[in-house]
Amino acid sequence: MTFQRVCALSELPTVGAIRVVLDDMDAPLAVVRDDEGTVHAIEDECSHGSVALSEGEVDGNCIECWLHGARFDLRTGAPLTPPATAAILVYPVHIDGDDVLVDIPATPHA
Repeated sequence: MTFQRVCALSELPTVGAIRVVLDDMDAPLAVVRDDEGTVHAIEDECSHGSVALSEGEVDGNCIECWLHGARFDLRTGAPLTPPATAAILVYPVHIDGDDVLVDIPATPHA
């Protein structure tokens, strides 16, 4: 695994998400802190509506798309409610001090 720094932990809201754009990725990431303080990295696009999930609401370990209300499990990327039926990509995360590191080159799992 090759982890890359994507942001500072202090940049994340207590509960919520930020959008991160990296030069070596085709699509942006959403870096999300859930209700328990766990940090997740997911693709920042709803599989149903092609809108930024980083603008959605975080509830527990789920994120809800702001446009049509589809919910996704932050741990697995699985869609939990319609209208989404396809999973989103999830990337491994490691926290090192204030650095949020994400395994970008690894094969993401959905």
